[in-house]
Amino acid sequence: MSKNLLIILALVVFIGTVTVVNFYQSKQAEFKELTRKVDESQSVQEAQKDIKVIAQNLDIPWGMTFLPDGSILITERPGRVRKIDSYGNLLPLPVATIAKVNHIGEGGLLGIAVHPDFENNTYVYLYYTYSSNGENTLNRVARFKFEDGKLANEQVVVDAIPGAVNPSLAQDKNSLAGKILRVTDTGAPAPGNPFVNAQGKPFSALVYSYGHRNPQGLAWGKDNRLWATEHGSTAYDEVNIIYPGQNYGWPEIRGDEEKEGMEKPFIHSSTSTWAPSGADIKDDVFYFAGLRGEAVFVLDIKTDPRLIVGKKRMFKDFFKNQFGRIRDVVLGPDGMLYITTSNTDGRGNPKVDDDTLIKINPKIFR
Repeated sequence: MSKNLLIILALVVFIGTVTVVNFYQSKQAEFKELTRKVDESQSVQEAQKDIKVIAQNLDIPWGMTFLPDGSILITERPGRVRKIDSYGNLLPLPVATIAKVNHIGEGGLLGIAVHPDFENNTYVYLYYTYSSNGENTLNRVARFKFEDGKLANEQVVVDAIPGAVNPSLAQDKNSLAGKILRVTDTGAPAPGNPFVNAQGKPFSALVYSYGHRNPQGLAWGKDNRLWATEHGSTAYDEVNIIYPGQNYGWPEIRGDEEKEGMEKPFIHSSTSTWAPSGADIKDDVFYFAGLRGEAVFVLDIKTDPRLIVGKKRMFKDFFKNQFGRIRDVVLGPDGMLYITTSNTDGRGNPKVDDDTLIKINPKIFR
């Protein structure tokens, strides 16, 4: 199976059943002030061209993906999938309402991805929380066909993923929680997975890495490295390089703590909090969203930090406290970055017209 036909799933434990699905591949006055802060050397008119609100009044948007025609599909956590057409218009009616979604806590309708061969098979993948028996919540990945402007013909790809139960499941050999899974587009173990042929098969053959607490953003670098953002416990948020078969330590270690056989993070937030969420990569720069951090974080990943001696890499935050909670960052086919806010999720301070989808020219991050 081609690497472009693999799905990566980040399955979390402890503070929320949130995940990502990733294929290997009337605010005018506010914006005048905002764009003035971005670059004092620019005129307000020039800066406004680099920051544009595409859609407003979204209801807790979580994930987004682009269709080949440039239109956008966005999940709303209560269970709806919305479409923004290629002209930038938010359609008034959802393209799908997933009745099985259980919108509870941080669970609900979450990740979304389009199959790389969408033009031929029209497959769209969703990750959502559901109830298997009363209050017992589980999660699944399901595949739909996008036909006649609607999602239909649901087929479950990966099922019965545990919800947020207890931290020890991240190290549990018999649980899918707290793992990053790597599967084919039909949900089978991906060829080359680290535990497929392991003696005794200590983990499910779906598992790619383990010891995770709450990974929310995944992105592939040019060197075929997988990067992930991860929520820590009361600070100590992380950015990790994901190596197959490795143990990322939760709940045994965090921050700079060490234990044999466990990976330390690429960087972490120490005692501050980013609450990192969606992420993407452009030109060796890693962009990720901050929920509680209320910013877009920008990290130079050109050189592994273990090879840097006495030098500092670029790590900055942008739009601090200007948009509120930021949920997702996605690189569009036009080379622009698209971000969504999450101010209506019960933890933010929503403004008129929240939540929003905003298009940003990456040049302002230089």
